[in-house]
Order: sequence, then structure tokens, then C-alpha cells
Amino acid sequence: MASHIETSIILLSLVLFSLCKPSFSAGIAIYWGQNTDEGTLTETCATGNYQFVNIAFLSTFGSGSTPALNLAGHCDPNNNGCTGLSTDIKSCQGQGIKVLLSLGGGAGSYSLSSADDATQVASYLWNNFLGGQSGSRPLGDAVLDGIDFDIEAGSGQFWDNLANALKRFNQNLNLAAAPQCPFPDAHLDKAIQTGQFDFVWVQFYNNPQCQYVDNANNLLAAWNQWTSSPAKQVFLGLPASPAAAPSGGFIPADVLTSQVLPSIKSSAKYGGIMIWNRFADKQNGYSNSIKASV
Repeated sequence: MASHIETSIILLSLVLFSLCKPSFSAGIAIYWGQNTDEGTLTETCATGNYQFVNIAFLSTFGSGSTPALNLAGHCDPNNNGCTGLSTDIKSCQGQGIKVLLSLGGGAGSYSLSSADDATQVASYLWNNFLGGQSGSRPLGDAVLDGIDFDIEAGSGQFWDNLANALKRFNQNLNLAAAPQCPFPDAHLDKAIQTGQFDFVWVQFYNNPQCQYVDNANNLLAAWNQWTSSPAKQVFLGLPASPAAAPSGGFIPADVLTSQVLPSIKSSAKYGGIMIWNRFADKQNGYSNSIKASV
């Protein structure tokens, strides 16, 4: 009888331990919205390959400009043509996928002129894409899971104010950032230092000094710098094909899984892989090749 009691206690302890362990498992984030040949948002999520989808981009905002989406031909926001994406977004979320709106990009017209401007942009984002209320929501009535900062132009000023203002609306709102791999990032360092960012998917491409070039030495050195930042989780951002990053950084799937992932997965902040972008991934099958190892 005693042995049965001891066995029961051990089993109960194991069950309680398993319930207390963190539930997060590493995943893949993808950017969608910049090529009509990438397929629909619903099709993207239906692959089962992604845990995060960044809708790219809100490319115009701030400094008194009228905010504007650029989804590269998927729909025309000027005639409310993108509101139908609400169904796609809800479909993705129904599969447990977090859908974020990405701000900026490499070819946008955006800036923040002051802390007050940042607060106004935060209010616009909250009311038009997140949990607030607006009579004109560009993506329909779906409530996005968060905001991604892909800031590649202008100064590094006031992005910290924007991050703080968004979190004041809802502390559980997901904030992501996509800095370049040279550490610290010229545009987003002050924002990341706030500690408000849940996911930081670092762009380890188009930056020869910290991307994979014949070996992973420079990449791993930069990775270690990024994991020392206040980011809650750090993702390795990679192009899905050589064409997706003209200045380099593509890592063949077999090299990634054998030479890079074993080194970075030991980090307590490792969150997974970010892929640029859905079109290149669809063409090249990159996420299919790596998802079992992420």
C-alpha cells in the first residue's frame, strides 16, 4: 500500500510540475502583404507553418500625415476595399495565430514629430486596428493582436513614446520590433530599451557585418548582444530566398538547422525564426524545410 501511495504522490507532482511550466514554444513569424502572388492571408495561415503573421505595411503615418495602408495590390484601402480582410484575420486567430499590423517598412513615408504626435498615432492605431472603436476601420471589425515596428527610416525619436502609449491602452497588447542586426539599432534602440516589446525579430540580412557569410561567427556574436537587450523574446530574422535579401543573409535550410539553430536555441530568450517574406517562402518552401527544427 505504501508503495502505491508514494507512486501516486510522484505522479501528482509530475502533473503539477507540467502545469507550471511555461507554455510558449518557439515558432515562425512571417510578413504578408507585399506581393499579390503570395496568396491570401487565409491561405497563408492555413499552411500551419506560422505562429505570427505581420500584415505589411501601414506605410504612411505621423507628423500630420493621413495614415495609409500599402498592401501591394491585395486590396485598395482608399475605397474600403481591405475591410474584407477581417474574415481572414479572424480565421487566422481561430487557429491560434497572432496577427499584427506592421508599421513602416523600407519604402514608407512615416515619422513621429513629438511625444504628442506619438500619442495621437497610438490612439489612431488603437481605435482603427485594435480594441478601440472607430467608424472607419481599414481592415474591418477584426481586432488585431498587436503592432509590429519595422522602422527603417527617419530618426530614432519618439518610438519609445509610441510603444509606451500603446501599452497604456492594454498592457497585454503584443508589441513586436524588427531592428537591423547591428547592435544597437539606429532607429529602435530607445524603444526597445523600454522593455515593452514582447517579440524582437532581428533582421540578420542585408547587413554583412552581422549576417551569415560563409560561417555563423558574426551572426552569433550579434545574436548574443541582442539577447542581452530588454526584449522578452528574440527571433532570428532571415530571408526565405536569396532574392528576398539582395545584400545577403540567406542561410540554406540544412546550414541553418546544423550550424546556427543548435547554438541560438540554448538562449532563454530564443523565440523562433522570423521570415521575410511570404511570397519568397511560398516560392522557396523555406518554412517547410525548417519548421521541424525551430
